Amino acid sequence: AQCDAKTVAALEHAAKQIREFHERQKQQSWFTIREDGALVGAKVEPLDSVGIYVPGGRALYPSSVLMNAIPAAVAGVKRIVCVTPPTKDGSLDPAILEACRIAGVTEIYSVGGAQAIGALAYGTESIQKVAKITGPGNAFVAAAKKIVSGDVGIDMIAGPSEVCVLADETALPELVAVDLMAQAEHDPLVTFSEAYADAVENAIQKTVESSTRKEITMSSLTDKGLIVICDSLTQALQTINVIAPEHLELHVSRPMELLGQIRNAGAIFMGEWTPEAVGDYVAGPNHTLPTGGTARYASPLSVDEFVKKSSVIQYSAAALKNDARAIETIADHEGLWAHAQSVRLRMELMEHGRVSANASSADS
Repeated sequence: AQCDAKTVAALEHAAKQIREFHERQKQQSWFTIREDGALVGAKVEPLDSVGIYVPGGRALYPSSVLMNAIPAAVAGVKRIVCVTPPTKDGSLDPAILEACRIAGVTEIYSVGGAQAIGALAYGTESIQKVAKITGPGNAFVAAAKKIVSGDVGIDMIAGPSEVCVLADETALPELVAVDLMAQAEHDPLVTFSEAYADAVENAIQKTVESSTRKEITMSSLTDKGLIVICDSLTQALQTINVIAPEHLELHVSRPMELLGQIRNAGAIFMGEWTPEAVGDYVAGPNHTLPTGGTARYASPLSVDEFVKKSSVIQYSAAALKNDARAIETIADHEGLWAHAQSVRLRMELMEHGRVSANASSADS
């Protein structure tokens, strides 16, 4: 109720587009019956409960609520628990509370840090444990998620945020500069001209003077910033695939032509009108992305993180007869006598007329 109308409208706008995107990721249970009568398939079920960690402290992130809770709600999770540190006066940010309401969060607890992760993983007198924990946090939160992983599911161990910008000489240096500043932590710029690289550096120096986070931005760019000048576009794309950035911006004249050559990136932002900020807030795709080069094998947070799948198998007598020899051969090779015997016994029953080879339990 304390959240201002402008913020409410912005959160609802973002939530609508995030929900529409994630609705397309939903999977249904499926089954197929083979010619021999065997039924195989997958049963898709939402998790019973998830815990979402929303950072506090120096900054407040209602967008993290939307990006974690909405895919869980779309998946069908009934119990969505949000834990977030209180502000200095002990209250919770109204925008975070409003984001929780919009996204379908069912419980909110004013607790942060490693202890919040412990509470979600193992339960306390006041907080019931959950099946999975998602959401970013500081180094202590990340370490806690790593420790409880296995006792409870986690989405990923998120490291510092990063952006990589590929820019040719058609890109405006001012735009490249401000986009690098927007994620200033580990920020490679890949380009083809030393003069262009100098122009971007000069633009950063001018732009940072207006920043409300000047010291943090310059510290990050000085310590972790990198400009890579490549001899060719091919070399630049190879460089990007080695970096495997969390965010990749393509400030080039024809970005769609390069898409097929990019193998490793958490999210790809194409063209000068697509700053990384659109992905952080309103575009729809999830902003929880693999960091630290893990885009080589990991994907953005999705509805898949909030469901589990059970394989479903139902054989007919004819189907088992069809596969019996292969099962027995593999089981005998692996030294698993009872595995092979469980099939041999059924084949003997069939041979003695106790079971018809034409019987199809899958049809029933």
